[in-house]
Amino acid sequence: MRHKVHVIFSLLCCCLLHTVTAGAQMEHPALPGAGNHGDMHGHMGAPAPVDASAPPDIKAHPSCPLCNMNRSMFSHARMVLEYADGTTYGTCSLHCAVLAMAVSMDNAPVRMLVADYGTKELIDAETAFWVLGGERMGVMSKQAKWAFRDKAAAESFIKKHGGKLADLDTVIQASFMDMAADTLMIRSHRKMMHGN
Repeated sequence: MRHKVHVIFSLLCCCLLHTVTAGAQMEHPALPGAGNHGDMHGHMGAPAPVDASAPPDIKAHPSCPLCNMNRSMFSHARMVLEYADGTTYGTCSLHCAVLAMAVSMDNAPVRMLVADYGTKELIDAETAFWVLGGERMGVMSKQAKWAFRDKAAAESFIKKHGGKLADLDTVIQASFMDMAADTLMIRSHRKMMHGN
């Protein structure tokens, strides 16, 4: 893949900084092919129910291995990382995909797929037209990062909801930069949900 070395380095630094300063206790995600369905705090949950008509990647990976979110519910933002050995790793969003890449530095994906925001069909993440930001909150991230197959669809979305056109490297770097604040936001939200 063509991702710049400084982007991967930035992600690793961001994750390490957050781990040290916020006392993160996230388990490493399962390696591709493993069956771990733990959430961001290492809790185990039942796999998400899968509809018979679900796309093959959702049947293979019903829940995000990092946050345990139902990938069918977030099918407009889901991603699939494909590896050289033929295994795949399905996440709910770019946020969780970059976390997976950060903790598996020696096993970089050979291809990344992302859902087209409008059709929910998987497309190549590198050739997608990404929209960064805008009024709609992202999945696992305050700053949205949506992918579109067609530039016209991305531009139409920007006219309605704001944001700016970006490429994959730019949204990955933005994910790295957002990681600490997004993780704290997610933890706060989950504490409120569980009354802790």
